[in-house]
Amino acid sequence: MRELKELGLLMVGFVPWLLFLFLAGHSLGSLELAVWICLGACLTFGFSELRAGFILQWGTLVFFASCVLLVNVLHVAWVATHMDLLANLSLASIIWLTLLAGRPFALQYARKGLPKERWNDPAIIEACRFITLVWALLMTVAVGLSIYKRTPAPQAGDAVYFAMSLGLIFSGVVFTTLFKRHKRLQKEQSAGAREG
Repeated sequence: MRELKELGLLMVGFVPWLLFLFLAGHSLGSLELAVWICLGACLTFGFSELRAGFILQWGTLVFFASCVLLVNVLHVAWVATHMDLLANLSLASIIWLTLLAGRPFALQYARKGLPKERWNDPAIIEACRFITLVWALLMTVAVGLSIYKRTPAPQAGDAVYFAMSLGLIFSGVVFTTLFKRHKRLQKEQSAGAREG
């Protein structure tokens, strides 16, 4: 149950991005509606994270606020046309930024469920760095897919790219869950060996 709660806390940061993946659609109207909904979701689901200064949440807010301005208000067609690339590039950049800034997004979310005395535990910090690195690499693959879609190379259909994007996010969720479970079991076995 604890693992589900921790995963739920982590996934809160991705709610606007997941909504965007499902709602953006293939028309300008669906894109315009999607960016408003995602901006609202960022403010609704991530309000406490925004107040706490979570980089992922702030980056998400800036991205969707920019989308509302550029797509809905200024009607910049280039932005609308390249939205999948811009969204993937923004999310990957935000995640890489948290890692390079020494504040891995996974650590910011992990600390919400930890007692303060464990916030600076080197093992937790290292594990969260690794989780963030894996997510950064997965989102970088998504950027690569968006770039590939714009090449003259043979292309798959939109449904395939959608499934691949969803698969990358699902892979991140599965990895995070399994990695945390592995680390927890490793810690329990280590504690059991010391007691025995």
